[in-house]
Amino acid sequence: MKHSLSLYQDFGPDPVACRETGHYQREYIEGFVNKWDELIDWESRAQSEGNFFINMLREHGARSVLDVATGTGFHSVRLIEAGFEVVSSDGSPEMLAKAFENARARGHILRTVQVDWRWLNRDIHDHYDAIICLGNSFTHLFSEHDRRKALAEFYATLKHDGLLILDQRNYDAILDVGYSGKHTYYYCGTHVSVSPEYVDEGLTRFRYTFPDHSTYHLNMYPLRKAYTRRLLQEVGFQQVDTYGDFQETYRDTEPDFFIHVAQKGYREPIS
Repeated sequence: MKHSLSLYQDFGPDPVACRETGHYQREYIEGFVNKWDELIDWESRAQSEGNFFINMLREHGARSVLDVATGTGFHSVRLIEAGFEVVSSDGSPEMLAKAFENARARGHILRTVQVDWRWLNRDIHDHYDAIICLGNSFTHLFSEHDRRKALAEFYATLKHDGLLILDQRNYDAILDVGYSGKHTYYYCGTHVSVSPEYVDEGLTRFRYTFPDHSTYHLNMYPLRKAYTRRLLQEVGFQQVDTYGDFQETYRDTEPDFFIHVAQKGYREPIS
């Protein structure tokens, strides 16, 4: 798998003006990807989220899962070890290479496919019981057209009663109240600093600083919770349940992350 030769992230002369869906591929350079697991801390992450995703998938009878935002492989590996049939995809070849390496170190061989969500069905031909899109990855899409196209591709790749699990940061709180970043559940690395460097209604630019003082950035679109739920419903998902940091009940400003569980199965309208 080919790696990026870039040693530095390039956001152009005005980083906060860089609002392009495909740019994330140039943000996940090899140096950043090699430090990503310091940010996640697999062991702490597994303890903090427990079996939330495993239980959710089992409750809905899912066996085959397409992980469309594999990253360095944390959820793909956990689901494989829980007995699911998993295909791992990502838009970043650097991330997929790292995921494959991480899985192999744990005794697994990932089935990997590099994809662009907007043309998912061009490269993914099977249908799945469930799709997971985790790690705040959906916020790499900067236009509504791209978001709708990606969700439509997810919808088409699911079986008739399939399930989509999609998460996002709590951008409502970041935009309206300010960033707290408790890092209780998702980014569990204890020596990594994560904070928004710039925020407006169309961009959140996060800065990641590691113990060796290396610094990287990600530019992401600040999705509001209600907006994401509406898009899911307009694409055709019949029921959308939203959890805050794995809890069913929460105050909107409290969670670091929202998790949307969207069911495709058709429901007859109530007369």
